[in-house]
Amino acid sequence: MQELADGVARFQRDVFPARAELFARLAAHHAPHTLFIGCSDARVVPELITGTEPGELFVVRTAGNLVPAHTSGADGVAASVEYAVTVLGVRDIVVCGHSACGAMTALERGQDLGGAPAVAAWLRHADASVARTGAGAGVPALVRHNVRAQLANLATHPPVARALARGAVALHGWVYDIPTGRVEDLTAGAALAA
Repeated sequence: MQELADGVARFQRDVFPARAELFARLAAHHAPHTLFIGCSDARVVPELITGTEPGELFVVRTAGNLVPAHTSGADGVAASVEYAVTVLGVRDIVVCGHSACGAMTALERGQDLGGAPAVAAWLRHADASVARTGAGAGVPALVRHNVRAQLANLATHPPVARALARGAVALHGWVYDIPTGRVEDLTAGAALAA
């Protein structure tokens, strides 16, 4: 905990004063341009990967970057998606998977998650990804299929479907490779920036 407290002290002493004008603007104005849905993995830091400033991304992080398909019940992911699209008016939504994803590795290897029942239940949102990938295809293939499946799930949310129909939002599927820093855009079929 001391590391976090020291980090807060450095932020307040070194970062905040140099960026006070930015934070003053952000205190009165919240207008991110992109909803970034990524994995909870601590190695995946959306603002660092994208080089964005505070206030530019509305970030949702879930184990396995999973987005449950729309249902009548409310959940945190659905509420965040709805808020980003209908209230904040984001123009782009990125679903970003990554190399060495623990969730996808557990699914690909068929790990016993009996000791983690909440994790096991949550990862069932990737059942379609596992089925499409097929046995033995490997974690990288599952990560890619999962990003595509989560984009499809995202499009089932009424606010997203309406925004897509109006051309008000675009969906993007990315895969971040941790050891190289490379980001592959699955929706464009190419790497982002060389």
